[in-house]
Formats: sequence, C-alpha cells, structure tokens
Amino acid sequence: MTGEHLVRRLTAIFAADVAGYSRLTGVDEEGTHVRLKEHLRVLVDPKVAAYRGRIVKNTGDGFLAEFNSVVDAMRCAVDVQRGMAERNSDLRPDNRIEFRIGINVGDIIEDGGDIFGDGVNVAARLEAIAEPGGICVSDDAYRQLRDKLDIVFDDGGEQNLKNIGRAVRVFRVRDHGVAASPRPALALPDKPSIAVLPFQNLSADPEQEYFADGVVEDITMALSLFRWLFVIARNSSFTYKGRAVDVKQVGRELGVRYVLEGSVRKAGSRIRISGQLIDAETGAHLWAGRFDGALEDIFDLQDHVTSSVVGAIAPKLQREEIKRARRKPTENLDAYDYYLRGLASARRWTKDANAEALQLFCKAIELDPGLACAYGMAAWCCVRSKALGWTNERGQESAEGVRMARKAVHLGGEDPVALCMGGYALAFVAQEFDDAVAFMDRGLAVNPNTAQAWTLSAWLRVWRGEPDLALEHVTRAMRLSPLDPNMFGMQGGMAYAHFLAGRYDMASSCAEKATRDNPAFLLAICISAASNALAGRLEPAQRAMSRALECDPNLRASNLRDLAPFRRAEDFTTFAEGLRKAGLPE
Repeated sequence: MTGEHLVRRLTAIFAADVAGYSRLTGVDEEGTHVRLKEHLRVLVDPKVAAYRGRIVKNTGDGFLAEFNSVVDAMRCAVDVQRGMAERNSDLRPDNRIEFRIGINVGDIIEDGGDIFGDGVNVAARLEAIAEPGGICVSDDAYRQLRDKLDIVFDDGGEQNLKNIGRAVRVFRVRDHGVAASPRPALALPDKPSIAVLPFQNLSADPEQEYFADGVVEDITMALSLFRWLFVIARNSSFTYKGRAVDVKQVGRELGVRYVLEGSVRKAGSRIRISGQLIDAETGAHLWAGRFDGALEDIFDLQDHVTSSVVGAIAPKLQREEIKRARRKPTENLDAYDYYLRGLASARRWTKDANAEALQLFCKAIELDPGLACAYGMAAWCCVRSKALGWTNERGQESAEGVRMARKAVHLGGEDPVALCMGGYALAFVAQEFDDAVAFMDRGLAVNPNTAQAWTLSAWLRVWRGEPDLALEHVTRAMRLSPLDPNMFGMQGGMAYAHFLAGRYDMASSCAEKATRDNPAFLLAICISAASNALAGRLEPAQRAMSRALECDPNLRASNLRDLAPFRRAEDFTTFAEGLRKAGLPE
C-alpha cells in the first residue's frame, strides 16, 4: 500500500455475515453455499444498488458495503433483514440463513477499491454482536439516524468490542420485521405489577441526568420493598429511556399492569418531582401528582411519590406498611450525590468506568462512613474487576474487595444492596460461601424484586454446586428484568448451571448468547470452551480458549480458581479438565 494510492474519507460502513455459518456448512456445505449466493444475487445486491450503495467485497460468509448516507445504509439493512425473514419463513429454523448486520459511520482509507481503518473494524465488531436477523449500530451512526426513520432503537450501553481500543455505545434495532418475530406478551404475575419508566430530566443542565436516573432508582427500590408488589427491574425499564412509548406496549413487553412515568427538575437547591400512574391495560390515568421542596427534602419527596402510587394501587393499605418501606440511606447529600454518580459509572461495562465507579463510591464512604450501600457497590466493583480479568494487583484488589464486603454486610441491617452485593463478594473473592448465602437470603427476603440480586444468588448457587437452585433463581431474575441489557450475566449463570448438571450442549448454547451480548465476558468464554471441549467439539473450544487468553493473557490452570471459585472439588476438576482440553496453559 503506497501513500499516492490512499484516499481517506468519511462514509457509512455496512458489514454483514451469516450467523452460524460453520454449523450450516457442516450440515450441508454445498447447499449452504448455493443458497447464500442466491440470497446475495436476488436480494442483497439489488437492495444495495437501490439505496445507492456499493458492495466493497464478499467475505465468504458475508459482505462489506459502503453508503454515502447512513440513512440509506439503514434502510437497506432493514429491507434486507425483512426480505430474509420472508425467504426463510417456510424453512425449518435449523436450515435458515440469517444475516447479522453492523453499521458504523467513520473515517476509512480506500486503496484499490477496498476500504480499511477503524471505521470498518467497528462495523465488523458490531455485526459480530448482533442477533441473527438483527442490526447493531454505533452511537455515531445512531446520532445521524435518530428521528429520521420510523425505527425503534434499544440502547445496549457501552460495549468492549474485540480489538477496539475504546468502548463503543451500541444501539440495537427493534423492528418487528427485522430479526425475530415480535416479542410475545408476558403473562401478568399473580400480584399487582408495576414498571417505573425513566423520568424526564427537566433540569437546565443535561449533566443532571444521573440525578434524575438516581431518583427513579430510589423510587423503584422503595416500591420493590412491598412484597405484595411485582416490580420490574430498573435495567429493563430503562431500555425505554429517551423514547416516546406506548404504555400498553410496555405493559405487554414487561408483563405488568401498571406503569409509572414522571419528570425531575433540579434547579439550585430546589427540586420538583412529578409523576403519573397509568393502567397499562386500559391506558387510564389512575393518579398524578407534583411534589416540590428543597434538595435536602429529596427523600421525603420520593416517599410522597411512593406512598401515592401504592395508595392508588391498594387504597386500603395500612399506613404502617408504607412507613416500613421508607428508607433514608444517608443524611449527607454530598455522599448521596457521589453514590448516584457511582451508580451511573458502574452501569458502563468498561474497565475505566468500573475504576471510576469505585473511586466515586469510596468518595461517598469518605463523606459518610456508615453508607452501607456504597460499601456494597464498591465490593461489587472489585468482584467485576476480577471476573472480567481487569485486575492489575490480584491480591491487593481482592483484599480491598473483601474489606468493603465485610463493612457492607456489617452495616447493612435491612439494606438489600449492601447485603446482596457484599454477600456475593464474600463468596466470589473470599470463598466464604455459608456466610454469603445467609446475607444473600436476608437481602432477598427484604427485597424479593431485585433482579440483579437473584442473578448473583444464581451465581452463588453455581459456586456452591447447586445447579437446580441456580436455574430457579436465574429464571426469577429474567422475569423481573425481561429486557435487561445485562442479560449476558443471567445467560452466563445459566450456562454454568447446565455445565454442572452435565448438559454441555445447553451450557454452550447459553454461553454463546452471553458472549454475543458481551464478547469480553471472560467467565462465559471459559464455560463455552470447557463445555465444547467436554462435548468433543474441539475446534470451537479452542477458538473460545484463544478469546479467553486475549481477554486475560495471564489466565492459567494454576490460577484458575481465582476466576472460578467452585466449592466442590469435583466441579472445579471437571471445569479445569475441559479448559485444558481446549488449550489452557498450565
């Protein structure tokens, strides 16, 4: 490549490949190749041309295209996926060719008709994490697409994409003609059910978004403390953030009877919280209210919203029960502010964001040494650093995680965040399994509506060698948070539970779903390697092992227990045997 031939420009990059192509060719190599060529000739090539795009190259099981307009690229992608859905409609699921598509807007280098550069690499990585039949776009592409097309996007959060040096915020296209068929309506639980949607931030400063989100999180937590209520987890409710929503559709997708909407306005030392409760079946407004006060009254204002909502759902509820569900985490508003900032950072699954969250939780603890939930979340940051291979000083960081966990459960009392996060850290980092179960169960008894706690409880049962209980708990988590962007954690726990039960095919299937959503999830990559190896599928096992060593080059059989603290020797032995067969160095 010589400088005189290089052309650099901005373009929309469209990358596509066939999901499960190796499996399809393994069953029918020649037939798959013929059918793919037919799809490209009859559907893809004409669509790309119709939207003024250019096929840059075919890649064996896919293709790379570019467009002058990202809107054209998206229209083409949607038409291709809808066309493929029609062409596949009469075929068995195991015989369908389904594309995954990634779209990015970026700077590229052109040389001899081919294109290269970071913009191309990001598009290719987005395609790799898309669902079969689905479309993923980068935040750069999303900003140019927003409000220009009648397409709904789900915010997948920031993702670590393979060989991309920065985290990329990912948006998934939700289109009923694209990818899978429409999500079926979930059955209503046998008790009153509610979802608290993200409140609008009406503050003049857009940086106050974290504060509005924190207010909603606290209201969700307060409602979830009522055991006779079924409360959808914050992670699923927040998939509707920034979108005009149809509450009836929300009710169907989340399986709830009631939806709470609202807004938060913070101006100087004053705050206003407005809310309205809607019957998701009929669309009727059951209650609306507005609460004003000084910033130091924030917890009282949140309590007013909570008690008003509960009173509208169950008018005969005793006032004493409402009082029992009220909680004031701290008297120090600066500590509370740092805690909310920490929560916002912790939701971005990157190494830098995790470190930033830990610093913010520690700052909250400095200002209020009795803030149990901050200790719990700080311990969780240490757990996540270890589980994802982000640790630099394993011994030092582990010791700090255990210290934070012990403070959390000691101060926790009836705080479910402190008890569940701290309890899980004691199991994962210190292998104190019996104490961990006691704290976790106590936290779940206080708040049975916390999806993340049920997920962590499932992982705890994995490490204790209780696969049936693990599956039961992860199933509860999935129902409480059916649209969770962190579903990969639930799928990962399910993969390990099936692995312990000897169901290696189901384990590898769950692991594939987990790594599709989070390609850097080390625990899921390892269980994929081990389950495929023990099932006799050495090629995918070795590929997974290579990915695991890319995520953590220091991973060895000798330090494997740091990553997977199985209590039972036989569970650890089976896991290690699978990874050795997949190529784990000693």
